[in-house]
Amino acid sequence: MNQKNEVSITVNGQVHNLSIEPRRLLSDALREDVRLTGTHTSCELGVCGVCSVVMNGKVVRSCLTLAVQANGSIIETVESLNEEDQLHPLQQAFHENHALQCGFCTPGFLITLKALFDDHPAATDHEIDAALDGVLCRCTGYQNIAKAARQYRDTLQQN
Repeated sequence: MNQKNEVSITVNGQVHNLSIEPRRLLSDALREDVRLTGTHTSCELGVCGVCSVVMNGKVVRSCLTLAVQANGSIIETVESLNEEDQLHPLQQAFHENHALQCGFCTPGFLITLKALFDDHPAATDHEIDAALDGVLCRCTGYQNIAKAARQYRDTLQQN
């Protein structure tokens, strides 16, 4: 007998009512039930940060969070950066600074940095570096990622 729990989550502004098994991970619910595949999974141990999402204003590892724990929560995924005809300015900064290579870790970096700058638009270089420490990239250095983050911060300061 498969017990199901009713879970209601708001993802990127849209309410999703799900009937899911108690042990279902938030990462799996987002990818398979909500059909938002931008949140990747890698280590499934909460170490790499690739699966990061923002839940109720805080960055969490969706591979360590049960979907039932997210009941009633407001969640932002990398898809929240989608804009109709153009890249989000943070994505544009990544593009301009060649801040990605294979792109697998990029959603984790983008959502982590978005959360940082939503809370601290004038984040210091140290705060940016600390946020970047939470996501692992296996195929490129962090210099261009940090450069893109600083460019985005500077853009925020100009507005």
